[in-house]
Amino acid sequence: MVPRTLRPTILNVSNNFPVLMVTGPRQVGKTTLLEMCSADDRAYVTLDDLEMRRLAQQDPALFLQTWPAPVTIDEVQYAPQLFSAIKMAVDRDGRNGLYWLTGSQKFELMSGLTESLAGRVAIVDLLGLSQAEQQGRALQSQPFVPTLDWIQQSRNVAKPLSLQALYAQIWLGAYPRLVEQGPQSRDVFYRSYVQTYIQRDVQDLLKVSDPMSFHRFLSVVAARTGQLLNYANMANELDIDNKTVKAWLSVLQASGLVYLLQPYHRNLTKRMIKSPKLYFLDTGLAAYLTKWSSPEALEAGSMSGPMLETWAVCEILKSYWHNGKEAHLYFYRDTEQREIDLLIEDGDVIYPIEIKKTATPSTQAGRQLAAAQNLDKKVGPGAVLCLAKRDVPLSDSLMAIPVAYL
Repeated sequence: MVPRTLRPTILNVSNNFPVLMVTGPRQVGKTTLLEMCSADDRAYVTLDDLEMRRLAQQDPALFLQTWPAPVTIDEVQYAPQLFSAIKMAVDRDGRNGLYWLTGSQKFELMSGLTESLAGRVAIVDLLGLSQAEQQGRALQSQPFVPTLDWIQQSRNVAKPLSLQALYAQIWLGAYPRLVEQGPQSRDVFYRSYVQTYIQRDVQDLLKVSDPMSFHRFLSVVAARTGQLLNYANMANELDIDNKTVKAWLSVLQASGLVYLLQPYHRNLTKRMIKSPKLYFLDTGLAAYLTKWSSPEALEAGSMSGPMLETWAVCEILKSYWHNGKEAHLYFYRDTEQREIDLLIEDGDVIYPIEIKKTATPSTQAGRQLAAAQNLDKKVGPGAVLCLAKRDVPLSDSLMAIPVAYL
């Protein structure tokens, strides 16, 4: 089992809250992570078991008697009726670490959790294996900010990463089972993933009558990773209405498959384009859905740049979420076509980031970052994430940082 960055956070949170919730897409290792953190006296039950699900839905109190704390309850979104019963149980008991929950439909879970378990539950997010976790440096991984301290620490532990190795990683994806099995299992894994997990969850949430139309929708969304979200454009391509596109996209968000990066705007920057940017949270799944047959084809193809950007944004997200931190990430684009790929807000400082597929960035690579001065915010050092072999200063306030450091 690959050590996960989130493990110390899990143990710390469990010592301070009676209920812990781990959310994330199916197959990213939520159950395995909790097993790694679990003591011998903690029981385990999954609501994928229809008999257990029925009991939890129909008689939550009896379910909790059948499975007394400390207990891990997997896929708890199937029985939101449990939340009130858990609240009563933790209020009676008073100890921390009683209930560990997992769920793979985050939006559906949040309303029930916040209503019933406010102040009693800590929520952490898990995605697929980060590059740091795959390289065995899980505990050295820190939230990404382009400061000298972060760069120096990462320089000391990062491993070299060639163009070919990077795109092999992007093409394969980050699901733990697939990383363990290797590329020979990729197509079978993703075909089964789409059919078994995605379509089943979609059926539960939306009652979609035509699974094939939703499968086409998945491919259309994957082809737009790293781009501005345009509902009308997708609706026209699929011959469905905007309302359906929004509903289906909300399911992808709820299932932890896509992430919407919001534009950064304050009152003084009213010219912002308000559409978010859309990112698939696993590049391997996006590459499978868009039918790239090999890492070499992906690297040479039309989606090479957007896939690199998607991968980098995902790695940065993981660096925060897998440390139990919120990720205050945005992008910038105005009507004069000035654009910054990523803005990281940390307290009162904002860090501008460009993502480039180049090994030799010039001083002009970060010229767009000057637009950050218009945001009425203190601007920290900027970065060009790229394929350079080591970090190089491009100016007094701009560093070229290898993606290998992520």
